[in-house]
Amino acid sequence: MGKLALLHLLCGILIFWAVSVVKAEDPYRYFTWTATYGMASPLGTPQQVILINGQFPGPRLDLVTNENIVLNLINKLDEPLLLTWNGIKQRKNSWQDGVLGTNCPIPPNRNYIYKFQPKDQIGSYTYFPSTQLHRAAGGFGVLNVYARSVIPVPYAKPAGDFSLLIGDWYKTSHKALRQILDSGKSLPFPDGLLINGQKQSTFTGDQGKTYMFRISNVGLKTTINFRIQGHKMKLVEVEGSHVIQNLYDSFDVHVGQSLSILVTLDQSPKDYYIVASTRFTTTVLTSTSVLHYTNSQTPVSGPVPAGPVNQFQWSLMQARTIRWNLTSNAARPNPQGSFHYGKITPSRTILLANSAPLINGKQRYAVNGISYIHPDTPLKLADHFNIPGVFTLDSIRSAPTADSPHLATAVLPSSLHEFLEIVFQNNEDTMQSWHLDGYDFWVIGFGSGTWTQASRKGYNLVDALTRHTTQVYPKSWTAIFVSLDNQGMWNLRSAMWDRQYLGQQVYLRVYNPTASLANEYDIPTNALLCGKAAALRHP
Repeated sequence: MGKLALLHLLCGILIFWAVSVVKAEDPYRYFTWTATYGMASPLGTPQQVILINGQFPGPRLDLVTNENIVLNLINKLDEPLLLTWNGIKQRKNSWQDGVLGTNCPIPPNRNYIYKFQPKDQIGSYTYFPSTQLHRAAGGFGVLNVYARSVIPVPYAKPAGDFSLLIGDWYKTSHKALRQILDSGKSLPFPDGLLINGQKQSTFTGDQGKTYMFRISNVGLKTTINFRIQGHKMKLVEVEGSHVIQNLYDSFDVHVGQSLSILVTLDQSPKDYYIVASTRFTTTVLTSTSVLHYTNSQTPVSGPVPAGPVNQFQWSLMQARTIRWNLTSNAARPNPQGSFHYGKITPSRTILLANSAPLINGKQRYAVNGISYIHPDTPLKLADHFNIPGVFTLDSIRSAPTADSPHLATAVLPSSLHEFLEIVFQNNEDTMQSWHLDGYDFWVIGFGSGTWTQASRKGYNLVDALTRHTTQVYPKSWTAIFVSLDNQGMWNLRSAMWDRQYLGQQVYLRVYNPTASLANEYDIPTNALLCGKAAALRHP
């Protein structure tokens, strides 16, 4: 009996220890956010904006790898609303992605409780409304994922950590902008640029110390160049990837992209301009903030530092300097370079060409000739409940065709554990930015003109970085590799929100016919049901 009692005691201790470790490593964090309208003057003129808990931009969400997030979003707007967590992979959990292909929007005066986890992720990210053009009114914010205490990072802990949301902005309301698009016209040129929702902010630091600046482009349609007067910027992280730590005088941040730089305050004690300006635009919009040394007695002075003069070639050459740090870890202890992506033969190639056709006399944007339209039933619900008539798996081809552009609900079929080569072909004379939910991907090549199989000779198969959003230059192509290890229904879209709104998006259905919780979580018990799923019940 004594030995049996001792055995029970030891088992109890082990169970307690195991539970304690789980709780210590994967704690739960609870948030309640309320979305409302409010008044602000981002460009000096009062206008209606979207507030989260009374804040514009919304609250900064600082998380740690693998934390469980339970976030109750209450919608007090006059329209249905969803927030999406840009760059959070939602492992096995596209139910929480917060886009119209996976979730019913939250009706006014209703709520939805998001439950998600930044599983095996670190880095600088954002959240924003995915519904309508709500993003043009605010509702966006910072989402940072910090490494667990037991995981080293490849730089000394900075003295401070600043997050900067940069983006173009309109004085026109989001509803008026939506009417412009719905009428078949393109959006006008933006009215200005914002840094953290303002025309000017101040960031303060001590001379001689090093600070982290996390930069995200949350605008609608414009690439932005970022720079700090008199200071070098050391790039250390891009959308969850630790990179070779090169120094830059300025950096192009395309729509939807995020990055982290280290800046050492190694100049004489005074104030310096922080500058954001538009790229590849005839009219250059500029917004300035201030880097203030705590021992400064001198305000900013002199001309605002100019951005790069060269257009696309300068930006392309800079993009090619961003390389994966193969010996550094990210969220996990193993080195990033331990996954030899370049030695894997893709199972197939998908070639996606964007275009700007007129369909039924109205401006639309398309992928392989298909301009996406949202069904009233989220694709994920239709797939789960086997609801017919919502989408088909032959709605879009995996390469451009000569067919006339038309409207459809475009879904690309794929299988779990496929390894894809995807080429974004941009035959237009405008900049493009593409984002994939649920994944990051290796950006293996940029090139001008039309992609061919011979273009593969120029691929970087050794140290291309992984990220969730990549640019495609005018009359050019960008190639990526992606390992489909995350089952679900995932939005592949233009990050330029007017193009996304008017159809430049598809969904990637990553499927395994054998249902298993090892591959994908069950439908949440609190999932909102709408469209053809409205009358159904959860199993």
